[in-house]
Amino acid sequence: MNRRQFVQHTALSIGAVLTVNHPLFASQLADVPYQMKTVREGVGVFTEKGGTIAYLPTKEGWVVVDSQFPEQAQHLLNALKKTNDQPVRLLLNTHHHGDHSSGNIVFKGLVGHVVAHENSLKNQQTAAEKAKTEAKQLYPDVTFTDGWKQKVGGERLRAYYFGPGHTNGDAIIHFEHANVAHLGDLMFNRRYPFIDRSAGANVQSWIAGLDKTMKTFDNQTIFVFGHAFDPEKITGTKEDLKAFQDYLEKLLVFVGREIKAGKSKEEVVKATAVPGITEWQGDGIARSLQAAYEELSGGN
Repeated sequence: MNRRQFVQHTALSIGAVLTVNHPLFASQLADVPYQMKTVREGVGVFTEKGGTIAYLPTKEGWVVVDSQFPEQAQHLLNALKKTNDQPVRLLLNTHHHGDHSSGNIVFKGLVGHVVAHENSLKNQQTAAEKAKTEAKQLYPDVTFTDGWKQKVGGERLRAYYFGPGHTNGDAIIHFEHANVAHLGDLMFNRRYPFIDRSAGANVQSWIAGLDKTMKTFDNQTIFVFGHAFDPEKITGTKEDLKAFQDYLEKLLVFVGREIKAGKSKEEVVKATAVPGITEWQGDGIARSLQAAYEELSGGN
């Protein structure tokens, strides 16, 4: 066993993925690029490159939510296999973007079913056709419209669809027994969001969807976020959702006021801040401003 293999084995053995709230910060031990930690009741999160992955071992096999990119998906599978050599029963996609679904292909022949909202499948197919990457896709074979549920081992899984938000195909995946809900990119924690109007995104509907989310889940729910400005803060509570909703609301108010004042899109996207917002960071504010302008003006 070489040094890299030893460190990987050691990092995955310290508490394994079954030690509640014990982070497996393998990258701090050596050059292992990913981090894994258990959130609650066996549900864990994996981060490396792309949107946050969630996973759960059950007596019927692994459940995985999102897949990042192919290299990262293989890292995940290797890590999971070292702790529990069961097959992958289900892979669920919160939405179609490549940093959440292009790793699906690594699960080909290894997973029972791939589940996603019907619009997520359509968007994935459209994006792959445009990029001529159809051969690199593993598409969902189980889709839903308003919701989906299934019992796996001792866990009950449920998917919710609350309308367009980040795209028109964003699903929330709830591990009901553990009470952990993966929001995908419906939640950017303190980081300027990507609003994909080409895939049906709608900020006003997103705000309403966050309202439904906060009403659907209780105050004990742990939420998993697709992205966060601070990589350690990929999980949180309703307070984080409320803060993000406040960002989106103030974004629309600001852009609406600028449109009323006669500002062009080119002028609006030059803004460096949204009035009343101090916590959101990153380099993507122009994307938010442009998406809000196009939505409110009814143009491109």
